[in-house]
Amino acid sequence: MNKIGFIVTTALVALALLSSTLFVVDQRQFGVVYALGQIKEVITEPGLNFKLPPPFQNVSYIDKRLLTLDSPDTEPMLTLEKQRVVIDWFVRWRITEPSQYIRNVGLDEAAGANQLNRVVRNAFQEEVNRFTVRELLSTKRDQVMSDVKREVLQAVKGAKPWGIDVVDVRITRVDYVEAITESVYRRMEAERKRVANELRSTGAAEGEKIRADADRQREVTIANAYRDAQKIKGEGDGQAAAIYGEAFGRDAQFAQFYRSLDAYKATFNKKADVMVLDPANSEFFKAFRGSGATAAPAKK
Repeated sequence: MNKIGFIVTTALVALALLSSTLFVVDQRQFGVVYALGQIKEVITEPGLNFKLPPPFQNVSYIDKRLLTLDSPDTEPMLTLEKQRVVIDWFVRWRITEPSQYIRNVGLDEAAGANQLNRVVRNAFQEEVNRFTVRELLSTKRDQVMSDVKREVLQAVKGAKPWGIDVVDVRITRVDYVEAITESVYRRMEAERKRVANELRSTGAAEGEKIRADADRQREVTIANAYRDAQKIKGEGDGQAAAIYGEAFGRDAQFAQFYRSLDAYKATFNKKADVMVLDPANSEFFKAFRGSGATAAPAKK
């Protein structure tokens, strides 16, 4: 029984020792083998590899993919005209020489990102000092990014190479500091309000002008229509008078009788109308006195 336990224990120890000598390098990583704290080997190809068991040899991994460094702060920079601006940027970079990177920068990606951030920021400060805000926003933007990339590459590939490659440097935003931005926004708001008020005043004046012109045209149209109506009415009255005159001229007795009826109708059109006359002597009631009264003029 003790013999079987010994064999099992020995097998487990051997298995653990064997597993400590094996390691797998992913296609996204570099494998760095250390021997007593010194770099023994850098494995760049993915697959299964062997090493001595700890503490004789240890292995660590470094990312070989394209990394992105974003600007971590919003500290303002001074332009050529001494304007304080905030620039947001990002850098695309990768580790190309793990040995140089570990010796000159650090053991992980964070160490490289911290040092690279300092170099990129200093390069941006130097370039921003050479241009105005307008140039940074338009004509010189690409030049600034290109010059910053060149300066950063010179820094990381100098006397002590970092073992990295800077692929791209880009500006994502150029803006004034918050205090200046608020002041600019307030001025823009005031300017927009002034323009809006000016447009409202102009619109109100134009509206009054249009309404006055419309009222004038209405009055002119009504006056012309009234003039034409009176003219037509006068012509109609004239034609009616001519017709009446022609008709009444044929029979004077009938004309007198017809006019008397119109006079009666106009006089007694209300129940409250009262007239005090002598019917026997008044010419007004001549038509009511019978045929004898109207016959005499007919015999002449």
